[in-house]
Amino acid sequence: MVAHSGLLTVMARAARKAAPRLRRDFNEVQHLQVSRKGPADFVSMADKRAEQTLIEELRKARPDWRILAEEGGELPGDPDKPRFIVDPLDGTTNFLHGIPHFSIAIAVEDPNGSQGKPEITHGLVYQPLTDESFWAEKGRGAWLQDQRLRVSSRRDLSESLIATGIPFMGHGNFAEWSRIFGAVAPEVAGIRRLGSAALDLAWVAAGRFDGYWESDLKPWDVAAGMLLVKEAGGFVTDYRGQDMAMQRNQFLAANDGLHSKLHKLVANALR
Repeated sequence: MVAHSGLLTVMARAARKAAPRLRRDFNEVQHLQVSRKGPADFVSMADKRAEQTLIEELRKARPDWRILAEEGGELPGDPDKPRFIVDPLDGTTNFLHGIPHFSIAIAVEDPNGSQGKPEITHGLVYQPLTDESFWAEKGRGAWLQDQRLRVSSRRDLSESLIATGIPFMGHGNFAEWSRIFGAVAPEVAGIRRLGSAALDLAWVAAGRFDGYWESDLKPWDVAAGMLLVKEAGGFVTDYRGQDMAMQRNQFLAANDGLHSKLHKLVANALR
């Protein structure tokens, strides 16, 4: 059994504490109170309750840390200490339609990373329905429970399965996405849109997907998953192939052999 660090134990405990309520609410999804946060951006009571549980658990363990949460925004704490980045329910639209594919994502960002810049050091993506816990620590690899994860070893685009997120009402640049899709789709074995960016990235880390692209995401959607991919031996960049994914809000993830090929296709499509 691979030992978590104390911090990952805290994160995993928080996720597992929030999970039973999410599972219960998922089974009664038709009774949920749902309010609209904006165009096609639903937030449910389940979302809010899960976030409340996560924040309570994380605060108990690290009372002076800041928290950036999807619903609650930035919660104050010591600016010199790390902060938690929390998505209580990534895949809300799936959840509300009774589709069993969603996750809880928690990451830790150190304000003083290795180059004096903020850096993600711990990530956890937990699927409450399958009880799969994907986790990573900087320098310690990526894991599914106690099984070491590696990105896929495929080298040919023609054999590759690529994940994406499709823009929808009020979200994303449909023209840009269409150009990328038009360039990538004819070259690959398949493209999937499953509806949880955190799980998409965790699945790239696990070798289930060979690559992934999406833009217009929030830090809580991708922070944990990006670390998982990198610690599993993959690359996450912006569409230009640079280490600016968070700043440019463009995410292109794959193993080393496919990343440069995908990057070329994407870059050419956007010229």
